[in-house]
Amino acid sequence: MTEPLRLSKRMSELGLCSRREADEWIARGWVRVDGQVVSELGSKVLPSQRITVERQAQAQQARRVTVLLHKPVGYVSGQAEDGYKPAVVLVKPENRWSADPSPEQFHPAQLKSLVPAGRLDIDSVGLLVLTQDGRIAKKLIGEDTSIEKEYLVRVQYTKPGRLPDADLKKLNHGLWMDGKPLLPAKVRWQNDDQLSFTLREGKKRQIRRMCEMVGLKVVGLKRVRIGRVKLGELPPGQWRYLAPDEQF
Repeated sequence: MTEPLRLSKRMSELGLCSRREADEWIARGWVRVDGQVVSELGSKVLPSQRITVERQAQAQQARRVTVLLHKPVGYVSGQAEDGYKPAVVLVKPENRWSADPSPEQFHPAQLKSLVPAGRLDIDSVGLLVLTQDGRIAKKLIGEDTSIEKEYLVRVQYTKPGRLPDADLKKLNHGLWMDGKPLLPAKVRWQNDDQLSFTLREGKKRQIRRMCEMVGLKVVGLKRVRIGRVKLGELPPGQWRYLAPDEQF
């Protein structure tokens, strides 16, 4: 016999929405199981049962925005900490990129529940995704995400000579962190002092720690791509909307 699951968990598994959204929709009576409205939080369903959502839920989800920000140094990705401002404070009309092709109009309500899907250290720059859409957040930072993130990393070698090829190979595969082997990465030289890193995971300060393990000091780190979405020409401190036809 298959075990019943919490309805909100099952909705998240099916990619309908995030668990938080599911709870909100359930409470509003917007969720049906086998055609019957289920409005009690914590309700359970069998995997074989059919879950549908009302049009109001789909309309609410369609209004949720995703913002691409070129985060500068000195801003934290999430909550304000140690006197530093969160990156979301940059999302205001005067900082919107003048070349943003999206027809979306800015409204202060878009700042509600606009949260980072992934993080960049305070001293790192580049592409930061802020979203109201739980599906996108799950896709980018869920445990089973396979979406690549690409970084340009300026480094200094702290030992004599150049980084040995064997250590470059270790950066690609073979390092351990926090007691676990890291997933294979793609690491290659861009020029004499800059490496390109492409990762499918995002442990805290991962690139800086990987570099330290082979004697490299990171002097600059910039995220330039998440999946198929590139930072492109977006200027530092400015933002644009994720276009309807853009997919990570």
